[in-house]
Amino acid sequence: MSDHSVPPPTPSPPTRRPDGALAALARFCHRRRRLVLLAWLVGVLAVAFAGFGFGAAPDNDFSGGDSGSAKAQTLIEKHFPERRGDTLTLAIKATGGIDDPAARRRIEKVIAELDASPVTGPVTSPYRDGSLVTRDRRIARTTIPLTDEAAKKTDVKPLVDAVKDASGDGVTLGLGGERAEKAEVPQQGPAEGVGLLTAAVILFISFGSLVAMGLPIATALTAILGGLALIKLVGHLVPAPDFTMLVAVLVGLGIGIDYALFIVTRYREALRDGDDPENATVKAIATAGHAVLFAGTTVVIALLGLVVMGQRLMTGVAVAASVTVLVTMIAAVTLLPALLGVTGRRIDSLRLPRRAPRPRTGERRPPAERWAAVVQRRPLVAAVLAGTGLLVLAAPVLSMRLSLPDASVQPRDRSSHTSYTILSEGFGPGYGAPLIFATRIGSADADLRPVVDAVGRTEGVASVTPPQVSRDGRAVTFMAFPKSGAQDEATADLVHRLRDDVLPAAPGGGGVQVGGPNAGAIDFAEDVGSRLPLMIGVVVALSLVLLVALVRSVTIALQAAVMNLLSIGAAYGVLVAVVQWGWLGSALGFPTTMPITTWVPMMMFPLLFGLSMDYEVFLISRVREEYVRTGDTRAAVTRGLASTAKVITAAAAIMIAVFSTSLLGPDVSVKQIGLGMAVAVLVDATIVRMILVPAVMELCGRANWWMPGRRTPAYAGETPRQEAAPQETSGRMWAGRR
Repeated sequence: MSDHSVPPPTPSPPTRRPDGALAALARFCHRRRRLVLLAWLVGVLAVAFAGFGFGAAPDNDFSGGDSGSAKAQTLIEKHFPERRGDTLTLAIKATGGIDDPAARRRIEKVIAELDASPVTGPVTSPYRDGSLVTRDRRIARTTIPLTDEAAKKTDVKPLVDAVKDASGDGVTLGLGGERAEKAEVPQQGPAEGVGLLTAAVILFISFGSLVAMGLPIATALTAILGGLALIKLVGHLVPAPDFTMLVAVLVGLGIGIDYALFIVTRYREALRDGDDPENATVKAIATAGHAVLFAGTTVVIALLGLVVMGQRLMTGVAVAASVTVLVTMIAAVTLLPALLGVTGRRIDSLRLPRRAPRPRTGERRPPAERWAAVVQRRPLVAAVLAGTGLLVLAAPVLSMRLSLPDASVQPRDRSSHTSYTILSEGFGPGYGAPLIFATRIGSADADLRPVVDAVGRTEGVASVTPPQVSRDGRAVTFMAFPKSGAQDEATADLVHRLRDDVLPAAPGGGGVQVGGPNAGAIDFAEDVGSRLPLMIGVVVALSLVLLVALVRSVTIALQAAVMNLLSIGAAYGVLVAVVQWGWLGSALGFPTTMPITTWVPMMMFPLLFGLSMDYEVFLISRVREEYVRTGDTRAAVTRGLASTAKVITAAAAIMIAVFSTSLLGPDVSVKQIGLGMAVAVLVDATIVRMILVPAVMELCGRANWWMPGRRTPAYAGETPRQEAAPQETSGRMWAGRR
């Protein structure tokens, strides 16, 4: 029977007040609320001024390491310094041919505008170089060097707009290149605003009060602002790519609101149980706040598992996201108690009009408890069906391919995609995915023609450029254009064939390295694929140690790890089906089918494993409370599920809403990680928490509480023994409503 079916406890002298560092911290923040609020306000404003004013610029260079592409890049940067600057590519298509007088005037006008820009170097007109024009004279191209390597997207955006505006009257123009792609990405999208609004609606429905709704949002937004500013400052020490800020906002908004939600829920429960606002705050922080700190620590440790990937920028992402999580944790146990002190008993003010609840009759139990009882009657069937369903969802992961997105997968209205389409039609799909070969030579007259000829004869190669010797005469490069595009699996196969078979067999080809952006993306994907199992093992092992220390049960810790792996696998599978196979892809905002972005799976795993542990902690903590009190595993599971179902459902709904709104944004990689995380949270909050957990715990019975070297934990109805200690410490860790 749940606590919903017994009379509410009568107000009485409170039980022994929780002690410990968290309780003392909560009491201090409540009593010195004005000082704490002022400290947060001044601190966040100061950090924001420093971070957004003097923070580090993002670093998007994923090259490096000991791969062939990294070695080729090192050679090029050392011996061909003139190639270090970025370039743009102007693609031209004229229905009547580029020599049509009207088309020529339009084309020459836009070339003159590009040539006159202060951020570009000399632009070669295709009318002066016939190699830049197709044989039918309908399609042409030209390369535009950028004189300023640090040119911002705001400097390139006018060039993109000028090219788009020049299209018309049978002439289509597109400006491609990495800088052009980034210049077209909107500074801000509606995703974050929509996610925040959705979270506010869910909180309002859950709490039924505008004041209670506002506290988690205010706490999360304050923490996110401080966290993002700190990320900018930390970037001076640990560089991170530009997508880091978007990921940090998604994670910070989701967990920031969720953590505050759990604490506010406990606070309101304590008020209803007869505690005054100060004691209610202390109880909420000492119980739910303790779980928040553990859950957040798990997320941070899981994120730092990215360090074992050995990728410089992914280490930056891990550190940056961890900073955001740490700030949200600190805000939850310091800023939120101060806000609770300000609101006091007014937390339920500005309530949502609701019908008065109908009086209960008989022993009717809440839906979650009745559902748990249904699962426990057929635990083996429930566990098999749920596990099979998760495995089916995870099956597509076996065909996952990794790559970095290029212009071919961008929205169709982008100038960069227009450029890609024109160049693919006129010069082949591999024109945007060139392979750059580089090697050292002993003298300027070294003959590399046998290597060039061997590469040109290789199946899958469309054309090869003549070799070029560096000015110092110590290195030589040439380019090969594949017949397939950058996102095609055939291109990766070609790179392997060239490295493994063609170059070693060609005279003088043993020291030739295959590089360029395309080969670099392939090497990055393979490096991630080879290190991913190591990262998964490290994250799982560290999380298991933490969970065993918290729940004091090896069985439950192992259950949590396996279930989390199943839910993450299901998320990976759904992501492959949508993004790579195209199932509902266009409806969810993906312009075309594409491989999974290389960094998405390795970023998703630690985040999702940590977030899944959040729900595990909040559910199992209540289950253990009931078990310590009654010694009945079945009753403990049903009551624990009933008491946490509402708050976990609300928390999961907020997470899903926040992550799903990334689908409204422009970045296809952020869309992928948002979709995958939303699916994982949905699966975790439904199939795992509502079916697998009660079913597996029912099957394990008292073995759920197994710990080497001790008996199962004592409960209130037993004669006190060695394991009675957990009940004594429950004020700090497991205390809740009795």
